[in-house]
Parts: sequence; structure tokens; C-alpha cells
Amino acid sequence: MLRLTWVQPEDLVGHELRQAAQDGREPSVIAARWRAAGGGDAPPRAGASARPASRYLRLLAEDLLDELADLPSALSEQEPTDLAKIRALCPDWPDRRASAPSLTPLALEAAWLGRAVGCLLGKPVEKLPRDAVRRLAQSAGNWPLTTWFTARGVPEELLREHPWNRRSAATSLAENIDGMPEDDDLDYPLLNLLLLRRHGRAFTTVDVARLWLDELPAGRTFTAERVAYRNLLGGVEPPHTARHRNPFREWIGALIRADVHGWTNPGDPSGAAEQAHRDAVLTHTANGVYAAMFTAAAIAAAADGTQDIHACLRTGRTVIPPRSRLAEAIDHAVRLAETHEEFDDIVDELHAAHSPAYHWVHAVPNTALIAAALTHADGDFTGSICRVVSGGLDTDSGGATAGSVAGLLAGAPARLPDRWTTPLKNRLATSVADFDGTGFDTLAHLTHLEATRPCPTSPYSAASTWTSSRTSSGPRSADRP
Repeated sequence: MLRLTWVQPEDLVGHELRQAAQDGREPSVIAARWRAAGGGDAPPRAGASARPASRYLRLLAEDLLDELADLPSALSEQEPTDLAKIRALCPDWPDRRASAPSLTPLALEAAWLGRAVGCLLGKPVEKLPRDAVRRLAQSAGNWPLTTWFTARGVPEELLREHPWNRRSAATSLAENIDGMPEDDDLDYPLLNLLLLRRHGRAFTTVDVARLWLDELPAGRTFTAERVAYRNLLGGVEPPHTARHRNPFREWIGALIRADVHGWTNPGDPSGAAEQAHRDAVLTHTANGVYAAMFTAAAIAAAADGTQDIHACLRTGRTVIPPRSRLAEAIDHAVRLAETHEEFDDIVDELHAAHSPAYHWVHAVPNTALIAAALTHADGDFTGSICRVVSGGLDTDSGGATAGSVAGLLAGAPARLPDRWTTPLKNRLATSVADFDGTGFDTLAHLTHLEATRPCPTSPYSAASTWTSSRTSSGPRSADRP
């Protein structure tokens, strides 16, 4: 029996009810109808429930998803998705920079490597609860976390109680790392590098959609990206792909696609944020989009080469609405990191604040944890990736983003500890285009070419009509993101 994760309607309703409660809608009446019909909660950690629903319950789920999407939100004014409205709410939005600072290929190589190392560190413990992450590391004498996870020395009973991520253990434990294995946290930056090579920084959201249909296998997508992909194949046009029956639209997916937008706009956080926005709205709304914009702007500031991590995070904070849930979560996380000596205490408070309301893949708690880790470690590479992974949640994605920022701040691969970079063997695996086996030095060179390519003044100068070689219908006008 095939139970496709993240798209079964009966599994989406519980997630959408939770999302509605978070974004200011009142779902109680619809929730009561769902419960009365026998509908259940969302699967707690996996993407699909064990058993298919009846035909009646599935049809009801589809109807209720549409009804939930039509409910008015009390937060719509302070958490818009439209870029012009976002900018209007940001009093300190950064000015566009006319000339870019010098960004070296070595700095970009360190950023690519940092992203891969942080991702790989978090892969074996992805989906595990925070307590399990700690116990597994402690049993191997690796707590506080300072190096790769290992199964050596870990008691068998603990491994049975908290097994490693089954897809990742074979390639991400210290004893078996042999290059960078494939992961969506690297696939999406590769796709965005390909996007810029084909369309330049003036790409549109429709260009992103076309590229996905041409180059991204559907089975490599998850959560919001999988729903948006399904919507594209069903004829839903961008940016409506982000809202249609997509309860994951404020999760972490857009954030993990943001790095390339920051890398290719060195010293221009405004341009980076706008670029990240055009990418993000294919799949996400509101705080899911803000997480990508925050990350891209912070990375663009780091690429300037003159700011420390604290200034970079403050810059990232200027491009998201100040009264949004994400802004409040980031501010809270940074305050904790500035006032607490022990990072475990910070993680305790972050989990207490966010875990009751948010899924472990949601953008709000994950972005807060990333900001806290980078702040507390003062931008140090090892300190940043180890802190964020030890905090749990989406460990590989958090590690990847923290590693990218800290690696860029380090400025060169030689400034990253050998124990992290040597096992990667300057090689990554991927199913994206012709990138399989590519070295991080080559990726840095290609990224540098895009960072130094002149960009048209208008981000919408390219054609943005929604057509695809994989659709039989004629061209239709696409909404502006």
C-alpha cells in the first residue's frame, strides 16, 4: 500500500487546523465537523498516517481544506506576504547598494563547505527528539557536541530506543562519511545556482516553477515544496501554489533555499531579500517567506566582509515585519543568547516557548534556534553548527544554515577545522542536473560568476508568463509575487 507523504488530504487537515490557529484564523467550527466525521490529528512526525481514509472522509478533507483557506486572518495586516506590504512595515529596510564589495571565491567555498558540514552533522539525528540527540552524543563522549556523531561506544539498548535517521546513518556517522551525500539542503542551493545561471538575478517566481518541473524529481520534495509541486501539475499557478491545500507554507522549506540569494548579493541585503522573496512565494507565505528573507539578508551582510555575526543578524531582522511572529521569536532568541551562559538553558526556553504550538519543521522555532546558536557562539564555525544541532528540531537544515553563515564569516576553507572538511573530500552527491560529484571549489567559482554578473535594474524585466513544456494548455498570465 502506497501512502504518499505530505499530500494525502486526510493528513493535511490536522496540519491546516494547527496552521489556522497560529496565523489568526478561527478554525474551531471546522475542527468540530472534522472530529465528528471521524477525522484525526496530523501524523505527529511522519508525513502520512498508516491507513488510508474512506472515500467520504477524503472528500470531506478536501472541502474542509478549502474552507479553512477562506477563513479571515486576524494577523493579515501585520503578516502580509506581498513584498510591497512587507517593505511598508519595515522602517529600517536597507538601501540598495549600487556597487558590490569584493567577495572572493574562497569565501564562497567556505560558505558552501560550511553548509554541507552543518547539514551532514545534523543528518543522523534528524527527526529525533532533543533528549535523544543529547543521550546519543553523551554516550559516545561527545557532549557538549564538538564533532561528528558516531555509533561507536553507544550502548545497543540506546540505539534501539533512539535509532539514527534510517536514510542518513549509512552516510553521515563519523565512521562512514565518504564525501557529502545527497540532501535537499544542498539540492535547493544547487537548483538556485542553476536558476541564476539560466535567468540571472532578474528571475521570476514562474522561472523557479519551470526549473523545478524540468530539473527537480518530485520524490525529492517534501512538505510545502511537495504540495506546491503537486499544485503546479494540477494547473494551479504561482503564487497560488503556496496557499492551495498547503498547510506547510510557514515551514522551513523556503529558508533552506535562501543562501544563494545572499551569496550573490554581497553587501546588498535589500536585493538578497527581494530575490529570496521571489523564490519563496512559490511555496510559502508570511513567516515562511520572512525566514528566507531574513536568512538571505543576513548572508548578504556577511558577504560584505566587514560585519560580525551580530550586525549581520540585525541586518536580517530589518527585512521582516517587526510585529510578525518570526520577528518576535528572533528577538527573543537573541536576547536569550546574550544573557545566558549555558546554551542548554537557552534551548530549554526556546522549546518551552515554541514546541507547544509549532511543528519541529516550522520556520519560527528553527529560525529562532539558528539565530540563538550564531549569537551565542559569536559566529564561530564549530560553536555555531554544534549548538544548533544539539538544540534539536530540524537538525540538518539548522546546521546547514548556521554552517553557511559561519563559513562565510570565516572567509576561507583553510579557516575551517580539518576534522569537518576533510571527510567531505571536495565532492557532493546530488540528482540535480549535472552537479553530481562536483567539488565545492567549482561551486564557489560558479557562484562567484553569478555574484559578479551585472543585474538588470528591475527584478521583473524578464518574461513571467506561466507556461511549461510539461503542460498542454496555452500560456496564462501569472500573478506577480
